[in-house]
Amino acid sequence: MESRASPPGRIHLVRSVPIYNSIMRVTLFGASGLLGQDLVQELKAEQLTALSSKDADLRDHSRVRDVIRDSRPDWVVLSAAYADVDGCESNRDLAFAVNFEGAVNVAESAREAGSRLMFLSTDYVFDGTKGSPYQTIDARKPINVYGESKARAEERLLEILPEACIARTSWLFGHGGKCFPATILKLASTRPEISVVNDQRGSPTFTRDLASTLVQLCRASARGIVHVTNSGNCTWYEFAREIVRVSELPTAVKPVTTAEFPRPAPRPAYSVLAPDSLHAYNVRMPELQDALRRYLGSAPAVSASEVP
Repeated sequence: MESRASPPGRIHLVRSVPIYNSIMRVTLFGASGLLGQDLVQELKAEQLTALSSKDADLRDHSRVRDVIRDSRPDWVVLSAAYADVDGCESNRDLAFAVNFEGAVNVAESAREAGSRLMFLSTDYVFDGTKGSPYQTIDARKPINVYGESKARAEERLLEILPEACIARTSWLFGHGGKCFPATILKLASTRPEISVVNDQRGSPTFTRDLASTLVQLCRASARGIVHVTNSGNCTWYEFAREIVRVSELPTAVKPVTTAEFPRPAPRPAYSVLAPDSLHAYNVRMPELQDALRRYLGSAPAVSASEVP
């Protein structure tokens, strides 16, 4: 155990970081989510306490504190969130209750237990006007409620736990839940043509690759803000076109503008995250094309009855 600076009259102990080959004790919030399911698989060799929202509601400070105190983790990984971007726009109070207040509950409990914290954040903390990859030092300027709740959480968590790791990622896709490629495959299986937005650019990220990288960052004792996405970027239209092409489907993909498909929550037009902060830990994410091929190669078949 080692101590670090703490407020007068208060002793705060931080558990020493485990050596690389030791078994980590990890408490995971959000185990049933798209990313959480892959994190559970990636952490199966560790001493893992995995909780879904049914097991522990982030808004319940006492429950969160008890879970972390009892599991005594080296790392707390917080991938749970209210991530319905449009839903957040019309439910601001709920978005902040889960994404901000809930995250604060976890951070305060991790501090009390002497645990490290990894918090999953988003490219939507930016407004999308930069036009070149965002660095970790770029100012947060969210344009929707979801991004705002995550941006405020980032700021507060780094005040509570300066050694926390904020892992920003984007455009997640994976198995075990709704995601963009799954939707495109469903639509393309029954329609001759689909229309997809072509004026929003970002970096789709395969949850299997993300989970592996997050564990590597824990092993590397990462701290501060790290951008973690698959290498490469595209628009939603370009992504859809590649999904259809690799899947050898005959469906035509038509590019359209965001204005033609208005949504309750505005999206940044450009939210590519620069990988420099990840490379600083000598970690690199696979190329997007490779990630998509692996996802499609293990994707379950879609029947016509599954298409909405």
